[in-house]
Amino acid sequence: MKHFLNSHPDLKYIFFGGKGGVGKTVLAGMAALYLSEIGRKVLLASTNPVHSLSGLLMEDVFGKEKKVSDTNLYALEIETKEVILKKKGEIREKIDWFLKYADISGQRTEDFIESATMNPAFEESAMFEKMVDLMFEGKYDIYVFDTAPTANARRLLGMSKVYTLWVEKMLSSRKDAAELRKKLSFSQKEEQDPLLTYLLNFKERIERVHGLLTDDNLTAFFFVTLPEALPIAVIKRFIGWFKEFGIPVGGVIVNRVIDKSLVKKDAPEFVLNRIAMQEKYLAEINSSFPNVRGILPEMDKEIRGVALLREAMKYIF
Repeated sequence: MKHFLNSHPDLKYIFFGGKGGVGKTVLAGMAALYLSEIGRKVLLASTNPVHSLSGLLMEDVFGKEKKVSDTNLYALEIETKEVILKKKGEIREKIDWFLKYADISGQRTEDFIESATMNPAFEESAMFEKMVDLMFEGKYDIYVFDTAPTANARRLLGMSKVYTLWVEKMLSSRKDAAELRKKLSFSQKEEQDPLLTYLLNFKERIERVHGLLTDDNLTAFFFVTLPEALPIAVIKRFIGWFKEFGIPVGGVIVNRVIDKSLVKKDAPEFVLNRIAMQEKYLAEINSSFPNVRGILPEMDKEIRGVALLREAMKYIF
């Protein structure tokens, strides 16, 4: 990991993902703490709807950027309520205009808004919007994101591509509608189309974030795994998608590996069996993923708090 960071001096956006329960938050915390201690201004942010950063740091960082005690690190669990309210306001404005434009009466704007925002993906969309806001603000040297389990992270980061396709179709429809309206109108005066303006601005925003996410000088996505079958299978399933989408994959980090040097030959059979199992899967990891960036041993304590993060950080950096 240290070599990777040294060879990517302009790296600005670092993502940690993997199957649920593999230690993404811990590894993201270590990376962020390390970078802050070598002089970078770092924000550690969680985009996981089920946040665990506050638990890891033993400080409340929900909904606000906060400097973590005894560090130069800032942390945040992204709260989407504010973004959702903002989005509802934008939707209300567009629907009011549309109803007036289409001369539709008897429909309550709130009914349309509730219909639009009841979609299960709406909160995910709000999370993406907040993540993009943080990236565009540029207040920090480096942003380290603790993402949701891989399938959710895939959807989250894939939104820039989905949005691009959606906006292109919407822009085409708006332009066709504007041309038709012009032909049917008695007046040749062109009315401003606020929806078209919104779409053009949104398109520019999405193109910008897509450029950042696919720049291998600025962005890297790290997969965290355990030496077990299921988390390895998850990486195998999704690593190709991340590469295909263009998100640079920085590598794989293996967590909770039992240190054989601490185990005696007369150790309980359970422990010896676990070591044998892990050796089998470590061999699979090394053959399947050539860019293994680090191995974190099984610790004798739960990693919580800055002191234990620092202690564990030495194994990876």
